[in-house]
This record gives sequence, structure tokens and C-alpha cells, in this order.
Amino acid sequence: MPKLIVVNRAGEETSVEVGQGLTVMEAIRDNGFDELLALCGGCCSCATCHVHVDPAFKDLLPKMTVDEDDLLDSSDNRDENSRLSCQLPFTDDLDGMKVTIAKED
Repeated sequence: MPKLIVVNRAGEETSVEVGQGLTVMEAIRDNGFDELLALCGGCCSCATCHVHVDPAFKDLLPKMTVDEDDLLDSSDNRDENSRLSCQLPFTDDLDGMKVTIAKED
């Protein structure tokens, strides 16, 4: 099973197995990372699942939509590696990807 490496806000790194068909947000949430709120449940309407993605994996991710870009614009913690984890389907190609949960706005 492919693995996702999650860095929490305290800087602690944890590797989690990701089941088929899940998004990065679902994998983080389902593995007990309470600091990732994901209030909208993955509907791309709140930006509470903001993560910073390892740049080595950026080209493997789906293109950012206008809605995702607009939501990330509302964050003071946005950078060039920012994505909404609900918009990132986790595939076998992403095995070993590291994401850091963004600071809360």
C-alpha cells in the first residue's frame, strides 16, 4: 500500500498507508491528524485542509483549479507549494510524498 508522509504543525513526521481512492485530505483525517480541520468535507469550499507539498511531487499532482487558487489566496500561509489536500487524489505514483500541514490562519 502506498505511503504518505505527514508533518504536523509541531514538525513531527509520520508515515501513513493510504487506501485506494482516497484523497490526501481523507488519508490525513482518517489517520487522526486533528489539526487538519477539513470543515467542508472535501468540497473545496473552506481551505481548512491546506498543506505544503514536497516540491519533488508537484508535477505529479492535478492542475490547480480556479476555485482552489481563490481559496488559497485567503491564507496568510500560502506559498508556491500550497495545495488543498481535498483536491489531491492519492495515487500509487505519489508513494512517499511528504506534505506539511499548514499553520492555521
